[in-house]
Amino acid sequence: MEALLQILLILLIAKILGEASERIGLPAIIGEIAAGFTLTLIMVPSDTEILKFFAELGAIFLLFTAGYREVHLSDLKEASKTALVPTIFQTIVAFGFGFILGQAFGMGLIESIFIGVAFSPTSISVVVKTLIDSDYLSSKPGSMMLTSAIFDDIIGIFLLSVVASLATYNHLPSGIQLLSISGKIILFILIMGLIGLKIFPHIFQYVQKMHTKESIFAFVVIIALFSAYLAEVFGLHAVIGAFFGGVLLSEIPLAKLENVQKKVSGLAYGVFTPVFFAFIGMSVEISVLSTAGAFTVLVVILALTSKLIGGFIGTRLIGFDWKDGLVFGIGMMPRAGVELVVIAIGKELGIVSQEVFSAIVFMVVASIVISPIMLEMAIKYREKATYQRP
Repeated sequence: MEALLQILLILLIAKILGEASERIGLPAIIGEIAAGFTLTLIMVPSDTEILKFFAELGAIFLLFTAGYREVHLSDLKEASKTALVPTIFQTIVAFGFGFILGQAFGMGLIESIFIGVAFSPTSISVVVKTLIDSDYLSSKPGSMMLTSAIFDDIIGIFLLSVVASLATYNHLPSGIQLLSISGKIILFILIMGLIGLKIFPHIFQYVQKMHTKESIFAFVVIIALFSAYLAEVFGLHAVIGAFFGGVLLSEIPLAKLENVQKKVSGLAYGVFTPVFFAFIGMSVEISVLSTAGAFTVLVVILALTSKLIGGFIGTRLIGFDWKDGLVFGIGMMPRAGVELVVIAIGKELGIVSQEVFSAIVFMVVASIVISPIMLEMAIKYREKATYQRP
């Protein structure tokens, strides 16, 4: 009964606070994280195993939906020539800032790597509304942001697969162990690719002829869970498999019907993902943030400025002027889903301390609040400068 009450309260509070966040112009994720804080004030759960399981499903469906709805391999091929350079540059700078910060505070090698990986991804969904409201989504920096954010997630997932495997050894692995890790990742990708290209399309040709209600939706969910399970069989984390499963399904027209996508999003964002974000909020200790004040402040500053600097320099290298480079760099600053998945896995594996976990969550919240404001200011400055040009 207590588990039912936990799920009931966490969904209710997450939706109420998520709506409140949306009403004041912030993403619902802030309210959902705050729901976790609130639940711990209302009641201190004695057993959170079922809640944790729902949260794990939330992380799986968060990344599955990202691959299923947002990644288009055909579009990536066309945009890769221009977007790849700034994406790699700002990812390297962000990873470097995070890793150096961890080393400067005397943290272990693996924990420092986890901080670097948590610094690396970008959540473009946070700034899309600002881009749309400013009629800037179709501009050169706007379209570059969308493509670069997708590449960011793919790179972040790859880095996550590596560091999650490294965490198994809890130290820098030997050459043979590195080959074993790389071999598992490559073999998993090859097998998933083969299944996705040769088997999944035939499955959905048959599924569409089935008389059972919601057959296509059911098999999309089945493949999400199968992909997550297969990743674990190969010693990788389930979210990595879920992401690849989503990407593969995104290339199958029979699996990517609009009404099915809406149902998958409803399952993910209506039930599982809010529980994941709320569980993150439950895991944050405010007292830890106050004692690790300097570290938390540096996490926020370095995480945001690393993306700004890396994105600015990367776009300048491919010919953007400095104003467009500034807009792009700011657009790469916000964090959300993938970063929280990374740091939650690090905490789950016992690699990341409570101080680092809480600081990263605070950084995500800060980036969600700060980035849209700075982006709107940068766009207005860009347009004003263009208008005043003789």
